Amino acid sequence: MRRVQRRRSRLVPVTGFVLVCVGLAWFFEQQATTTIIFVRHADTVVDAGADAPLSRLGQQRAELLADVIQDIDVVAGVDAIYASQHRHTQETAATVAGRLELDVSIRDPYEVVPFMAQVLRQHKGDIVLVVTLGDALAPLVEELHGSKNIPTFGPDDYDDIYIVTIPWFGKVKTLRMHYGFYEPPGAKLPSLFSSSDEVL
Repeated sequence: MRRVQRRRSRLVPVTGFVLVCVGLAWFFEQQATTTIIFVRHADTVVDAGADAPLSRLGQQRAELLADVIQDIDVVAGVDAIYASQHRHTQETAATVAGRLELDVSIRDPYEVVPFMAQVLRQHKGDIVLVVTLGDALAPLVEELHGSKNIPTFGPDDYDDIYIVTIPWFGKVKTLRMHYGFYEPPGAKLPSLFSSSDEVL
C-alpha cells in the first residue's frame, strides 16, 4: 500500500508539470504573430475618373504582385485578402486572389479603426493582404502601431509593399519593399526586389 501511495504521490507533480507545459504550449500557439501586407492598387487608366480600371501596365504589375505574394511565406502563405470598394483595388486584389484561390473581402479603408480591429480579431496569427488606396495606406499602418514615416505616394508610385508584423509581445515592425518594373514594359523583367528594401 505504501509503495502504491508513493507512486501516486510522485505522479501528481509529474502530471501537473505536463498539464502546465501543454497549457503554455497552447497559450503561445494562440498568441502567434499576425502579419498584414499593405499595397497600393496597380496603375490605372489615365483620365478615367475616381473609379478607373487598371491599365494594361497595371494588369502586368498586378501579375507581378501576385508572383511576389504567392511566395511571401515559405511555410503557409496569405490567408485572407481585403480590397476597398474601388474598381482598381478590387482588380489588383482579384489577380492575387485568383492565383491563391481566395475570396476578396471588401472594406472601406477610411474606416481605419473598425477595419483594423476586425482584421486583428478575425485573423490572429494569419497573413493578410490589404490592397488599398495611396492616401489610406499610412493611416492603416499607423493604427497598428507600425511606422509613422511612410512617405506620400506620388502619381506613379505603385510598387511599394509594406509588411507589418504584430507579435503577441514586443514591438510592431514595418518592412518596406519594392516589387515593380525597373525597365520599360516589354523589356526583360528584373529581379522582384530592389536593393533599397528597408525596415521602417
